[in-house]
Amino acid sequence: MQTSAILLILLGTPLFAAIILAFVGDRRFAPEVNIVGSAATFAVGLGLAMEVYSRGPMIAGGKFFFVDAFNIYLAVLTSFVSMTTAIFSRRYMRREREHGRVGHIGMRFYHAMFQLFIFAMLLCLLTNNIGVLWIAMELATLSTVLLVSLYRTPTAIEAAWKYFILCGVGIAQALFGTVLLYFAAEKVLGEGGEALLWTSLSHVSDKLEPTVLSLAFVFLMVGYGTKVGLVPLHNWLPDAHSEGPTPISAVLSGLLLNIALYALVRCKVLVDGSTHSHHAGNVMMGFGVISILVAAFSLLRQKDIKRMFSYSSIEHMGIATFAFGLGGPIATFGALLHMLMHSLAKSSIFFTVGHASQMHLTQEMDNIRGLFKGNPLVGWGLMFGAMAIVGMPPFGVFTSEFLILTATMKDAPLMTPFLLLGLGVAFAAILRRVQQMVSGEIPEHQKSMKVAHVPVILHMALVLIIGIYLPDFLNRWFHTAVGLLK
Repeated sequence: MQTSAILLILLGTPLFAAIILAFVGDRRFAPEVNIVGSAATFAVGLGLAMEVYSRGPMIAGGKFFFVDAFNIYLAVLTSFVSMTTAIFSRRYMRREREHGRVGHIGMRFYHAMFQLFIFAMLLCLLTNNIGVLWIAMELATLSTVLLVSLYRTPTAIEAAWKYFILCGVGIAQALFGTVLLYFAAEKVLGEGGEALLWTSLSHVSDKLEPTVLSLAFVFLMVGYGTKVGLVPLHNWLPDAHSEGPTPISAVLSGLLLNIALYALVRCKVLVDGSTHSHHAGNVMMGFGVISILVAAFSLLRQKDIKRMFSYSSIEHMGIATFAFGLGGPIATFGALLHMLMHSLAKSSIFFTVGHASQMHLTQEMDNIRGLFKGNPLVGWGLMFGAMAIVGMPPFGVFTSEFLILTATMKDAPLMTPFLLLGLGVAFAAILRRVQQMVSGEIPEHQKSMKVAHVPVILHMALVLIIGIYLPDFLNRWFHTAVGLLK
């Protein structure tokens, strides 16, 4: 099968599933349709990844699409986490429906928007056009804004409104940066769509006006940095995570932040090629370090469990942003691995957090106790997830953070104390609060319930296995991606 056909199937599957679920999303079999659609997307994504792995980077659809080791890796990760989240949401959302938090219209809306969100993220990754990337990013924002407000409570609507306003302003900045990027490319590539293609821009990056690209990157950094959740552009993220349905928290934290960071890294490569300096990298390192420190100390003040782990997402995206800004083979390899490990570990954490909140009918950490005894799978899932996300060995997050820290000590030693401080504070803050929730006696208000155990076990197993042994094909895949991002 031709690459163009595989790409169309990959993008068409979630879009077709969204259309179907818009009509049947409130039926009893709708969660199964959601799972099948997500699983089919993952299967097609794996097939495309095998094509890229064997044949190398490819352009398809009349230069409209392109795939390489960087974006196909994120596409497979996106489709995989979407599939496991759909499996988790089957039981979770049915319980929300039973408790009256979501009606039949809300369920139909949830399933349709979930698949539309997957489509938007995949389009962001696979398009070759920076203008289409911006449009797809806006589509992903709009679909998740509506999902964050699904419960229609005053706090949920406020969170969705804040998300929409802040990310809307941010994405407008990214649009202006895109216009400036086109303005610089037009003088080299001429008018028309050719000046908007990543592949064309990468070939002529050394001929682009460095002053214009430096200015463009400032706007792109602010715009897409808002979507990444970097400090001080992060205020929407804790509210959106805490007020929306837990499956949406999982995909927001594990996937959407990656997509925005992907766009930033692509832009950084162009700016580096034009300016022949480390200007873009320095900007990313600055935002990254500030995000790590602010998020780490903010963890100490949180009382809501989902808000706490949303600040953890800000911290980890700060780590990845810092590593990509630092550059070099070790830091870039560590950043790629960190994006993978964070997505798997954080989505698994939100799965267990969702079940713990339903068991105790609250998200307040002071009221969640006795998870080890009340439901060992939820308790141990949350404990192992917390151990993984704070970077305890032998989990994969430890490996990625060790690589990033090693590269920092070599290439930017003055930044090492700040990095260590942020990691240490986050380590203590998360483990202290999680230990209190999983231990102790079972409170009277804790409910017994069946949980979706497969996604939690699968994610934790992958984070542990990759931390112990990185498969050769994944190692080569990352090395190829590192070469593309020099």
